[in-house]
Amino acid sequence: MYTSHSNSDQHRYVEEVDLDELIYFWMENPSKCRILLSDAFHSHARQLLNREKMVSEGRGPSVSIRLKWPSYCWWSHPGPITWVKLAKNNAKCIQRFITEHQNHSLKDKSNTCWKVSQSGAGDNSIKLEDLILVSMHHVSMGSWQPQLRLTCPLYSLPISKDYLFFPFLAD
Repeated sequence: MYTSHSNSDQHRYVEEVDLDELIYFWMENPSKCRILLSDAFHSHARQLLNREKMVSEGRGPSVSIRLKWPSYCWWSHPGPITWVKLAKNNAKCIQRFITEHQNHSLKDKSNTCWKVSQSGAGDNSIKLEDLILVSMHHVSMGSWQPQLRLTCPLYSLPISKDYLFFPFLAD
């Protein structure tokens, strides 16, 4: 989850803020709490409940999506508004994160299973089509952090409660 860089930021952006409830991405027929990021990225979200409903009511015109990806530094991008746009913008943000970080070295002593790369890279790294968006967590004033899951298990990945990243969601 989000942690601020200073005590004053922690107080101003987290402690003094009434954080909103989680945002879940519910699909219908069949009912599931998730959307494939590759589907959201390509606007294939007809089954998303409340897809055109405004997400930002009472929250201002935009939010910042923050990623805390294992083995990479924090990453953030401002964004969206309706449920379908929020899902698509999450997918776009995560694709942008992958594009910007695919050639970066991982942090010291990092598990290489968390490596990201573009589609078609032909390696065992994590790609956009491997990810599912489950929910959004309001982590600080104006900032939301996505909860992601993998479409299939990667057994050698370490699990950490510091990340909103759960390795596998069974149907």
